[in-house]
Amino acid sequence: MLRKTFLFWPVVILVILYILANRCRTNHPGLEALQGWSYAHRGLHGDGRPENSMAAFRAALEGGYGIELDIHLLKDGNLAVMHDSLLARTTGREGRIEDLTTEDLKNYTLEGTSETIPTFQEVLDLYDGKAPLIVELKPVGGNHAALTEAACTMLESYSGVYCMESFDPRCIAWLKKNRPQIIRGQLSENFLKSDSKMPWLLRLALTHDLGNFLTVPDFVAYKFADRNNASIFVCRKFWKPQLVSWTLKTPEEYDIAVKEGWLPIFEGFRP
Repeated sequence: MLRKTFLFWPVVILVILYILANRCRTNHPGLEALQGWSYAHRGLHGDGRPENSMAAFRAALEGGYGIELDIHLLKDGNLAVMHDSLLARTTGREGRIEDLTTEDLKNYTLEGTSETIPTFQEVLDLYDGKAPLIVELKPVGGNHAALTEAACTMLESYSGVYCMESFDPRCIAWLKKNRPQIIRGQLSENFLKSDSKMPWLLRLALTHDLGNFLTVPDFVAYKFADRNNASIFVCRKFWKPQLVSWTLKTPEEYDIAVKEGWLPIFEGFRP
């Protein structure tokens, strides 16, 4: 009996700590404006429209969709829209986008088309409040604070609906401290089954959103295939944040995600 009692309380304490570690903020007044929309992942790309291109963003807007897009900090302090830091996959050229200036962008075409790397401001001017934006912050090295601050500064004059998210909890912590009014979200997936070079303990923490007690996100954006895990259960049960599902590749996945209450980020088809 004594042994059972000895084991019981440590387990209880660990469970409580796990619940507290997954803390989220609920009922942000701006969340309602994000709901009821479908979000085109990197724009409505395909059929000759490169991902994260102005053509893809125009197509999404014309289709009545919100968008998810990725931003990087340029060498001159401006912001460019691209998923990878490395340029090779989408431009066929070597180098990192962080080493480019705004002037350089027009010299980098995307996926063999005439489309070039857009600036974040160009996308904001296009959308102009017509549909909501999910803005993913893509820090490199130690530029998380500079990137996040630059994005917030640019968005100060934007009157449309948007939220900001990142895999890097440091970006979300910066928002919590410096721009608490902005809707912020933690991106995650099951890093334990990936080939990431991150230390195992860090992958464990990121997989289970154990830094949420420091960042207190308004939403958790989780990979659709990895969504059935303990952290999502705890978030739903105890903190009730908005959940966002990425990236939905089929109408069947889309229907499941919407039925389960996730905001849908889709790719490769039109809902």
